[in-house]
Amino acid sequence: MSETTSSWPSHDPATRRWLPARSTAVDPTRVETLLAAEWERFTRHTPESAEHNARASKTLPLGVTSSFQHWDPYPISVVSARGAHVTDVDGRRLLDLSMGFGAMMVGHLNPVVVDRVRHALDEVGTLFVTPSPTATEVAERFQERFHLDLLRFTQSGTESLMYAVRVARAYTGRKAIVKIEGGYHGGYDALQVSVKPPLAEIGPADNPIPHVPHDAEPGTVYVVPFNDLGQLERVLGEHGREIAALVMEPVVENLAIVVPDEGYLAGVRALCDAHGVVLVFDEVKTGLTAGYAGASQRLGVRPDLVTLAKSIGGGLPLAAFGGRAEVMEVVVDGRMHHFGTYNGNPLVMAAAGAVHEVCTHEALERAEGINVGTLDRIDEVITEFELPAHTVGMGIKGCITWSPTPVRNYRDYKATDFRLAELSWLWGVNRQILTPPGLDEQWLVSLAHTDEDMAALVADFRELATALRA
Repeated sequence: MSETTSSWPSHDPATRRWLPARSTAVDPTRVETLLAAEWERFTRHTPESAEHNARASKTLPLGVTSSFQHWDPYPISVVSARGAHVTDVDGRRLLDLSMGFGAMMVGHLNPVVVDRVRHALDEVGTLFVTPSPTATEVAERFQERFHLDLLRFTQSGTESLMYAVRVARAYTGRKAIVKIEGGYHGGYDALQVSVKPPLAEIGPADNPIPHVPHDAEPGTVYVVPFNDLGQLERVLGEHGREIAALVMEPVVENLAIVVPDEGYLAGVRALCDAHGVVLVFDEVKTGLTAGYAGASQRLGVRPDLVTLAKSIGGGLPLAAFGGRAEVMEVVVDGRMHHFGTYNGNPLVMAAAGAVHEVCTHEALERAEGINVGTLDRIDEVITEFELPAHTVGMGIKGCITWSPTPVRNYRDYKATDFRLAELSWLWGVNRQILTPPGLDEQWLVSLAHTDEDMAALVADFRELATALRA
């Protein structure tokens, strides 16, 4: 049995992290036995998904349209969705707690989004390739909502982050960048460095070695741990004159959920200012899921540039980058050119306007209240069964992290129990509760979810806890 101490730095008060007072290890043999049984159950109940994946693999690598959709032996194939649920090819109705990593936070087929998109299809058009009042109106709403002086629309988070880096390079006249070890920021080469790298290849924690995939040409990229101002100060002190930007998520959301220490982001802001480095907050995954005006406003630290995607588009491909006028001026004077045939097209602008309308303070507060209540009830289960786990929350997202101690950076994350994480995820899938695949189990309470929906998650977790201690 281990007991939790309070020797770690406090987390930012705008975030939520709960640690158990005590925990007891879970028998690994029991975990493996349950995993074997659950994988057998999965293949037995999803034959049509297996057949569809075999068919799709003849034309699509791995049988999927994006590599994250794949898991072994095959992923679930979905044919339709509405509200908080999806239906798979085997006819099973699943509670969707993935919700497109936040892209569907207003719910599948949200009636306001559907109405606005249908109007655009019937009365407006899908593409002009000219300036349009529809794009200007949405830009004005986002400008006010996210406190951005200037912004531009793109099609994806990857694209927005690429342009944010290019803006920073044009503004500073420098080329190198700094990123957070383990962090994911889309497919742009410069940000492919040290995305969940192998521990054996990245050196000591106090002096990380950047890990560069063979298929990327990133340029000069420095890597620092999250929640470590000392490492950031060292890198900027040694290389600040060549560094254009620090790119980071204010809350890391590809490692389950890793929240900043109290005062950490303010320290990051001060160090970037001292060295003339552009601070870029990647809010592709946070955005509206963190609150009405995004994570940067909630956490009280203003970056120079923000990238947005997923939550702002209502399920249509929409992203944006923007920030301080002085920095974005490089797009105005031509130091950095930004192009895109589909940027701000009327169809996605219709959806974005609907999302803005639907995502009121009241609606988001209601969803966050449901999320907090869910986390509280899961905490009770962890306490009752003395599970080696803790919970983390940010806005309408929550997760169970299989460690009794806080995860403050990538190396902490790598020390969590991934076999338990796999079992927890698969246990839910087999009981028709869908969270994102992989080892980063994270749920999202959309505007379509109810207390009753989330009670199913809690009941599922209690059943798992009972099985682990049987």
